Amino acid sequence: MNFRYTARMRFLSLFSFCAIFLLGQSTADPWKATEVQTPAQVAAELKSKPVVLYVGFPVLYKGAHLPGAHLAGPGSKDDGLAEIKKTLAGVPHDREVILYCGCCPWEKCPNIRPAYRTIKELGFTNVRVMSVPTNLHTDWVEPGYPTEKGQ
Repeated sequence: MNFRYTARMRFLSLFSFCAIFLLGQSTADPWKATEVQTPAQVAAELKSKPVVLYVGFPVLYKGAHLPGAHLAGPGSKDDGLAEIKKTLAGVPHDREVILYCGCCPWEKCPNIRPAYRTIKELGFTNVRVMSVPTNLHTDWVEPGYPTEKGQ
């Protein structure tokens, strides 16, 4: 074997290992498939009055949010995670909690995964996440599900 071939093979092996490791870390969802709900399922669940947390950016919350949703702020920021803890203080750990963001496509959302992890670390056992494949406007507002504005 020549030096160039060996060096290239080592690089490709290292690159492959890093890609598999990083992709496995970044794309792994922390929730079970049974904890994911579609917008239609969440709309039906709103009748039972779950705790609904919006874990995205305040400007989007002010434009439109799910009825009764609490603004926790971005789940990717320490302030947002602190607000989640504050909002859930005193809430029974078996109470249904639904969280959503909708700032961007589901697989790229920087907020939903850290927010979910925080809620589970607090000991909540009935946590659901709303799948928002595109964004809240496209997947919730346009189909005509109920919204509130302001705050």
